[in-house]
Amino acid sequence: MEINITDCTIFADGLDHPEGLAFHKDGSLWAGGEAGQIYHINQSGKVTLFAETGGFNLGLAFHPSYEWLAVCDLKNKCVWKLDIETKNLSVFTKGAPGASFLIPNYPVFDNQGNLYVSESGAFRQIIGNIQKFNKEGEGIIWHNGPFNFANGMALSPKGDALFVVCSFLPGIEKIEIQSDGNPGIRSVFATLPQTVPDGLAFDEDGNLLVSCYTPNAIYKISPQQEVTLLINDWEAHTLTNPTNIAFGGEGGEHLFATNLGRWHITKIPYKKLRHPIF
Repeated sequence: MEINITDCTIFADGLDHPEGLAFHKDGSLWAGGEAGQIYHINQSGKVTLFAETGGFNLGLAFHPSYEWLAVCDLKNKCVWKLDIETKNLSVFTKGAPGASFLIPNYPVFDNQGNLYVSESGAFRQIIGNIQKFNKEGEGIIWHNGPFNFANGMALSPKGDALFVVCSFLPGIEKIEIQSDGNPGIRSVFATLPQTVPDGLAFDEDGNLLVSCYTPNAIYKISPQQEVTLLINDWEAHTLTNPTNIAFGGEGGEHLFATNLGRWHITKIPYKKLRHPIF
């Protein structure tokens, strides 16, 4: 274990069981709530309610332009488009044709502005898929899976593969992205027995970090697919059902985690990052 839980702190408090989070290029942190809240959190940790969907917000991701935020909504079974300047909230998509969302879980943008969305399917049913949408919200089933509850995702640092959490595998799958944008070889990248993995983030050395809904832990998977425990909170006070994770903070030196089991966001010291936020 590389990081002691006593070195971690509560960055922001008073959120409604947050699951998703994303950093804006201005350094602000955005998070969702289980009653549809979308929170803006400044660099000092001050929480402001920015918008509300009336649903249950899961994963969040900023468009590469940072002009709008994609929000996966479990209750409303859609992905919202939140315009940051106007605060206008509109439905971006309810799923690809013939594949309406059941559980739209996590969004990831590529550099061209295409949006990948993990469709979890249903609990204890292996019916998950990955959908892909262009800037107009026109979509396809990019990979039909089936995945065992597709959850958090992350593009590889080179953008040539999509890594997908399969919470009840439990583990991480890797899907190569071909030069034409179509999916290539699918493989199991790592298994994490007796866990429920949820979120992903790459550091600058190509290590894949995995946050787990249970146990209250974050794992690190090396490019050589070696799994180590990065941090563990057996007391479940500082990390409590951590779901999504993202790098940020001054100089990009910290990892931030939402805690679905509580009301705060955890700040974790971590200096080897994929890239700085500012």
